[in-house]
Amino acid sequence: MLRPWKITLGRIDPALKTPLYLQIVRAIIHEIERGRLPPQAFLPSSRELATILGVNRKTVVLAYEDLIAQGWLMSDGTRGTVVAALITDLRKPPARPALPSGTSEPEYRFRAPPERPLALPGGTGLKLDEGAPDGRLFPADILSRAYRTAIQRASRDNRLQYRDPRGSPRLREAIAAMLRGERGLAVTPDDICITRGSQNSIYLAARTLLNPGDTVLVEALTYEPAVAAFTDLGAKVVPVGLDAFGADVEEIERACRAHRVRAIFLTPHHQFPTTVALRPERRLRVLELARQFGFAVIEDDYDHEFHFESQPLLPMASYAPDRVIYVGSLSKLLLPTLRIGYIAAPRSFIDAVAHGVSLTDGMGNTLTEDAAADLIDEGELRRHARRTTQIYAKRRSAFDHALSATFGAAATYRVPDGGLAFWVRFEEQGVLDRIEAAAPSHGLRLAHSASFVTRDDAPRGLRLGFASLTEAEAQRALTSLAAAGGIVAPA
Repeated sequence: MLRPWKITLGRIDPALKTPLYLQIVRAIIHEIERGRLPPQAFLPSSRELATILGVNRKTVVLAYEDLIAQGWLMSDGTRGTVVAALITDLRKPPARPALPSGTSEPEYRFRAPPERPLALPGGTGLKLDEGAPDGRLFPADILSRAYRTAIQRASRDNRLQYRDPRGSPRLREAIAAMLRGERGLAVTPDDICITRGSQNSIYLAARTLLNPGDTVLVEALTYEPAVAAFTDLGAKVVPVGLDAFGADVEEIERACRAHRVRAIFLTPHHQFPTTVALRPERRLRVLELARQFGFAVIEDDYDHEFHFESQPLLPMASYAPDRVIYVGSLSKLLLPTLRIGYIAAPRSFIDAVAHGVSLTDGMGNTLTEDAAADLIDEGELRRHARRTTQIYAKRRSAFDHALSATFGAAATYRVPDGGLAFWVRFEEQGVLDRIEAAAPSHGLRLAHSASFVTRDDAPRGLRLGFASLTEAEAQRALTSLAAAGGIVAPA
């Protein structure tokens, strides 16, 4: 067989983070796949190739040994190293386009993601979020102490192992006690499953509840990631109307008569994105329809803790636990980065959810969950909630005044009774169009109005969070928002 006088490989660069021997391995495999090194072709000796490439001989020896172990090359005794004879069928078409260094394309079929942008953090400019808390307000020393205690206790009790996929027993007990005492839910720890935040809760609940082709009702304006989760699971999403008093129950009934409804997704406490509360009589009517037509209510109570005018209504789950799957989160109270959510539902449903957790997560995060349980048990969570509620109430008032002063009659909104965001609409639709087109150039990031819409006749608007910004930051953001929309502040 031909012994090449010289072999030419791709660039071997000592400056790259990839080890030299591995660069040589990849380069030789590439030449074999291209057909330039056919089966039975001899390679230069390790000394010769080291000289050609300007590397240490031991580096080439290591590369050859690796390629022989993988089956690309074989040692032919004293004659030298040759390309293995059984790799002919693995050759790739020579017309395959070259890819940039460090990239590759899979040669297998996979499920492509839907055409929706990932909600990635970071980026440049000031973020007008959709109602996030201010993570700067939670005392870092208290959080670190809670983690330290959780680690020490878990180590002492030999709980640094795999565990119940429903979550930390201590946190489930703490959340059950909170839901019984503050929200009227008759639950025990067996009725609770800890999740990686409310979105994870929604997905796990829907995965447990839905089969492909099932119908899920949502409001005409709603939380888009929930809709995406239902769609991902193969459900048919049917929008129903929404007004100043919440979901249109007459439309819900008509939808139930037209479709075999499996679930309805609601945010009745502070409707997302409009912030309106679902009226008590409508809540009761939804539950009557749920019993009549046999569907479940997924109740996302994502920011129950923050109310400024009056006591909030009890969750729907408090008076219909057999029909409602209750989704909550500690993200608004603690920190979004801790990723602690939960599902409250009858035990048999929770056991089914736990099987889903075991397939995707396995065991959650014992240390984070126990640290959160300590914060609840020691009263730190309650004290933090009282303190931040006062801060957010002041920021809500300041945001109201800044909105009015900056936009005047160009914007319409109502000051929310609770929650951490305003729903703002514009008298002239062109203002909203200009804002969304020009916001990045004015140093702003915000959710697009289309992300809330599930049907064409739904009103467009912006959900603007006020809690995560100081008063000065909020004023700066609203001034830039007005400039993007071509609004001149009223005199």
